[in-house]
Amino acid sequence: MDEAQFWEIIRRVDSTTKGDMDEKCKLIIKEIARLDRPSALAFGELFDAMTDKAYSWELWGAAYAIHGGCSDDTFSDFRVSLISRGIACFEKAIRDPDGLADEEIDDDSWFYEGYQYAVSAGVKAVIGKQVMRKTPGPTEPSGEEWDEDKVNELYPRLSEKFSDRG
Repeated sequence: MDEAQFWEIIRRVDSTTKGDMDEKCKLIIKEIARLDRPSALAFGELFDAMTDKAYSWELWGAAYAIHGGCSDDTFSDFRVSLISRGIACFEKAIRDPDGLADEEIDDDSWFYEGYQYAVSAGVKAVIGKQVMRKTPGPTEPSGEEWDEDKVNELYPRLSEKFSDRG
């Protein structure tokens, strides 16, 4: 399992479910459960790596602007929901978080709690037990921390689009 295969599974699930997060969770479990043991483990490791890659102050600020505030748990849900949308959306958000203003965003699917559990359940179905991370995730987001009072300046497009929140 390499990154291209990982993202192909994510793409296939996303395109089949048309954004329905409950359906994505059901289907990602089935897709991972069809993998062999090494591939399922690698899928879980790649999922963790992508979650870590998205753990940045810049992306957290975007989630804050969209949601009208964003706790660490909510940001975790946002990151895994972002992964569920595929590589194009994921990489675009990493490069230009304020560019998420171009996306159709609703809280139910962009701050969905559960996709990470579905990935874990799929890996567990193959391995037979819950698999712990090989290496711990980062303890702090990458990038430069922002001040809540500056979010509107840092993310003008998102702040304008979601000005009714918060």
